[in-house]
Amino acid sequence: MAEQEGENLSGLSNNPDKAIFAVRENGTTCLMVEFAVKFLVPYDVLALNGIDLITEQASFTLPRGAEIEGKCGSTESEIHITWKNNAYILRIYFSKEFRDKGIEVWKISKVQFVYDTSETSHFINAYNPGKHTASTHRLSALVTPAGRSYVCTAQQTLTLISSDHQKGITVSMYDIQIQPFDIASDFMFSEPYKCITDQRERLEETLPLILGLILGLIIVIILTIYHFHLKLTAAQPQLPRDRSMYKNM
Repeated sequence: MAEQEGENLSGLSNNPDKAIFAVRENGTTCLMVEFAVKFLVPYDVLALNGIDLITEQASFTLPRGAEIEGKCGSTESEIHITWKNNAYILRIYFSKEFRDKGIEVWKISKVQFVYDTSETSHFINAYNPGKHTASTHRLSALVTPAGRSYVCTAQQTLTLISSDHQKGITVSMYDIQIQPFDIASDFMFSEPYKCITDQRERLEETLPLILGLILGLIIVIILTIYHFHLKLTAAQPQLPRDRSMYKNM
C-alpha cells in the first residue's frame, strides 16, 4: 500500500469534541473517519513513602487539531492520528473479509495507542516516564457491509493492553461515522449502516408510540361496533312486556 495524503476536516463540525479526518489518494477520498474519542490511561506514581507505587488514571480526549497519515488499499486500510509532537499516536487498522453466504464486510481489525508518560499535561509525576504502546488482540469491531459507512451515536468501548505493564487502556468512541473502503463521492460517506445499539434505542423510543396507536385503533373499533349495535337494537320492533296487552291485538 502506498502512502496517501491525510486531511483534517474537524473545522466542519459544530461539535467541539468531534474530529473529522480523511485520507485521499490521487485527489479522491479513500478513507473517512468522524468521531469523538476519550482515553482512560492508568499509570504508576511513586507513593509518599518513596517505596510503593500507586496507580493514577489520566483522562483526555482526542484533539481536533491532530495530524493525519493513512494508507488505503483494496482489502486493508489504516489511519494514524498524532498529536503533542508524537507524544500520542492512535493507529486504527481496517480490513475486508468474506463471511457466511459470501457476504463481504469490513471491520476494525486492530487498534494501537502509543502514549508518553513524560508528557506532563495528562501524566503528573509519572514513575519511570517514557513511551508505552497498547494494542488490541484479535479484534473484530464495527463489522459493516462492504460499500457502506458505519454510524453509531452510542459509545463503543475498546480495551487495549499495554505491553510493558499489562495495564488496560480504555478507548471510547462515540458520535461515529467511519468508512475505510469504497467511498463513491469525494468527502461523502456512503449509505449508513446503523449499529445495533442505535437501532435498539430507536425501537425503545418508537415502541410506546406504536403501542399507543394500536391501543387507540382498538378503542375506535370497539366504539364503532358499539355504535352499530345501538342502531341495530333501536331499529327492532319493541314487544309489550305486559302479557295482558296481547288480548287486544
